[in-house]
Amino acid sequence: MPEPAIRLTCFLGVLLAMGLWEALAPRRRQSIGRASRWPHNLALVALNTLAVRLLFPLTAVGMATIAAAKGWGLFHLLPLSLWVAVPAAVVALDLIIYGQHMAFHLVPPLWRLHRVHHADLAFDVTTGLRFHPGEIVVSMAIKLAAVLVLGAPPLAVLIFEVLLNAMAMFNHANVDLPVWIDAILRRVVVTPDMHRVHHSVDWLEANRNFGFNLPWWDRLFGTYLAQPALGHAGMTIGTAGFGDPAELRLDRMLTQPARSGGG
Repeated sequence: MPEPAIRLTCFLGVLLAMGLWEALAPRRRQSIGRASRWPHNLALVALNTLAVRLLFPLTAVGMATIAAAKGWGLFHLLPLSLWVAVPAAVVALDLIIYGQHMAFHLVPPLWRLHRVHHADLAFDVTTGLRFHPGEIVVSMAIKLAAVLVLGAPPLAVLIFEVLLNAMAMFNHANVDLPVWIDAILRRVVVTPDMHRVHHSVDWLEANRNFGFNLPWWDRLFGTYLAQPALGHAGMTIGTAGFGDPAELRLDRMLTQPARSGGG
């Protein structure tokens, strides 16, 4: 199956599964319905996909294929078998994404782009897809550079791309996991309860739990926070200065980085 078909199939499958799970067993009561948010969040996905296709002649897998053919990158300098190189590259790429995520919080111009993701007034599967086109373009450039420098195997890049997209939808989903299952899962993956803390309107909580796939980096670098101060039912989702429901519209999301607000 071609790469685009694999990614689209996984995307639609996880989106549908998480959407159904949210409907059947929601973690939090949502004050703003899907009809007010989903069309705009998903329209942003379509716009971002178009922007990437127009601006980048290569996908990350394509860059990895060229690096493999030319012998470029760190992994091509090391005598590693594919069985070792693939998981090592996936972990290395995840660490880079963790660092990138922190940078988007700490560097003011990057935060203005990333703020669109945090300004969603509810937390569900489509929040994990809601990113400003400017952030997507910068992220894609970083990803291509990382793949080139690492010389990550094409298979590792494909696995990472699919995992990143699927996990972004999973750990933003408004799904109710039993506490004991969450405690086990968050040892190896970022769970919805773990990542929801990161979407708190409280700035200190919003600067914790940066991981998308693996939870280890937050624990290793001291950015892990187990629970929000007000609990998951009581915490407020969003970012200061953008609490008006009008900010959920596509046009407002696109212009938000140019406008003043909190955070």
